[in-house]
Amino acid sequence: MNDDALPMPADSRDLVDVGPVYDAELVDETQPFYSQPRLGRFTSWWLRSPRVPVWLKDRGQARQAAKDGAVAVLRSPWRYLRAVVRGLVAAVRWWRRWVTVRDYREAAESSEKLADKFTEIRALTLFRWKVTGAVAVAAVLAGAVVDLVYGPRGLWATAGVVSLALAILGRRRDGAPGRKAVLAGPRTLTWTMDPQILVDAFRDAKLIGKDETLRLVERAQRVGDGWAVTVDLPATRKAADVIKNREALASALAVDEVQLIVERVRGNGGHAGRVSMWVADSDPYAAPPLRTPLLSVQRWDAWRPVPFGRDARDRKIDLPLVWTSLLVGAIPRQGKTFAARLAAAGLILDPHTRLYVADFKAGKDWDAAAKVAHRFMSGDESEHVLALIGWLVELVGEVQGRYRRMRELDDTVCPESKVTPAMSRDTTLNMPITAVFLDEVQVPLEDRTSVDVEGKKLMAGDYVGELLTWLAKKGPAAGIVLVLATQRPDSKTIPSGLRAVLGSRFALRVMDWRDSNIVLGEQMNTRGYDSSRLLASHKGVGILRPDGETQAGADVLALTVRTYYMPNEDWHELCRRGRALREAAGTLTGHAAGQDTAPELDHAAVVRVIGAGVQPAGTRRALPEPLASVVAYLGDDLDDREFIPTAELVEALDVEPNSFGRAMTDLGCPSTRDRITTEDGESRRVRGYSTADIRAAIHSEET
Repeated sequence: MNDDALPMPADSRDLVDVGPVYDAELVDETQPFYSQPRLGRFTSWWLRSPRVPVWLKDRGQARQAAKDGAVAVLRSPWRYLRAVVRGLVAAVRWWRRWVTVRDYREAAESSEKLADKFTEIRALTLFRWKVTGAVAVAAVLAGAVVDLVYGPRGLWATAGVVSLALAILGRRRDGAPGRKAVLAGPRTLTWTMDPQILVDAFRDAKLIGKDETLRLVERAQRVGDGWAVTVDLPATRKAADVIKNREALASALAVDEVQLIVERVRGNGGHAGRVSMWVADSDPYAAPPLRTPLLSVQRWDAWRPVPFGRDARDRKIDLPLVWTSLLVGAIPRQGKTFAARLAAAGLILDPHTRLYVADFKAGKDWDAAAKVAHRFMSGDESEHVLALIGWLVELVGEVQGRYRRMRELDDTVCPESKVTPAMSRDTTLNMPITAVFLDEVQVPLEDRTSVDVEGKKLMAGDYVGELLTWLAKKGPAAGIVLVLATQRPDSKTIPSGLRAVLGSRFALRVMDWRDSNIVLGEQMNTRGYDSSRLLASHKGVGILRPDGETQAGADVLALTVRTYYMPNEDWHELCRRGRALREAAGTLTGHAAGQDTAPELDHAAVVRVIGAGVQPAGTRRALPEPLASVVAYLGDDLDDREFIPTAELVEALDVEPNSFGRAMTDLGCPSTRDRITTEDGESRRVRGYSTADIRAAIHSEET
């Protein structure tokens, strides 16, 4: 054996001499190479300096500036002519006021001495008419002299000087609203946006003062089928106020509010007074909807956001589903089921996802999903609600089992207590992404069937609410996705505890701003997001409040989206593809594989997990009136709201105000005064009742 050969491992455990062992450190002695920047120092300063206009840095802005310059040149003759006419009108008005001694006459009227000064006023009026005549004769003579001495050129030069003076007199001064005709014509947006139009609109909407103006951060430019512009508001003015008063601004711009998108610019390039606006040329939702792009793909990754729709700017909006949950709310026939099926379509095309589908509409909208669903049912009877309870109990046990198994995995496979993409596709770990779709979720939540859970009688709806709330809290990290759709988005249907833990919200058209807030979140209408203002003709258009980053930006609170169109034939085609993918991957299980076995239920473990949050049926004492009616009316709003106006309770309960107030005071709920925010965003002080006092009265009556 050669001396320099590598030592081979010994077959036994005997010690082998391998020579000296040195403690060393690897040192790289090569000189580092720094590439020289392609841009020189001056060019770098030019691109970064805030003093250099944006249109001198960006090609798009430069092109828009060139267009604006060309438009300004083409419009300049008409603008000059209008300024001359305005100046002529202003000069005639001033001369008429001067020749009729209007100032002197008004002073005499205000001092009630008009009769005493009548002779003086008449004499002064006659004198000023003489002066006017003398000036007119002098002007005619001066024109004749100029014509004799200099010819027609002199007259043209004189006319030019006079017109320039009239144009200066008739110009629209910055900081003033400008002269307006008494009978103005129709207000329209032209094919190029004049910044003055925007300034006037902000003033008309009372978003800035008469003496305030806007500062253009980026020039108005065409983006899609509309105009985009970014402006800075005056100091102390907030972008949140502009968003809240979007309807008033749309009225000032003479467009429908669906054509106007107003967003606050956040991050490093924004501040509280910077507003980004986009104004569409026409209704962006009037065109036919687009078909879902999932038709052009063979499979999808559940960890990628699902193609959901497009906003008014025609930007693609994708909806993230993993590690979150989704609530879809709308009145009937507004596209609620279509929106929920769009979310399901992306997961169906991933063979490594497991689906639980329950259609409490008892229709056939979801029947195609039976080909791929691990568990599936369609019906609205009590037996279906009890079957759903079995599913949810099974899922609670599944989540607990996944967390126990994740604790045993090393940090390489499971770095955190969350399911990873690799873990969800590993069939040996059995932790696939599991999505639960419940259409018309108000049916199980309102079910009053009594169920026996560990010796306690519970209402089925209350038990379902507790199980869903727990899954929405604990399930996302374990790979559980909840998608709930309802046509009754009110506080009495969906418990406040459940709404609070649903990450993503999508509100199509609802009846009023209260229902919109229940879906999107409290006070969202005061921030400018109210789905009750959506048009009935805009099917599939809703306000999306995503739990994650979308194409509109990570800092966007909510945005209006038109969902993709997916008719039944497309839905059936996607479900057929999903079944074929699962058959090829060997992941077709449960109902779809003909193995619709009963779930393994352990109610005792579930009760220990979710706690004793559900009160057994029949244990509450009956509350006296009118407290019982108030509690029934408020529902979960009793926990969500801090103050209830008296006028709202009197109107809802149809009671006499004085007797109602005395009865509530006797029950320990005296009325107080507090501030509320009205529908138009204004704050005013009204009389009402504190929900803390109402809860205290309930506790006192029940004990």
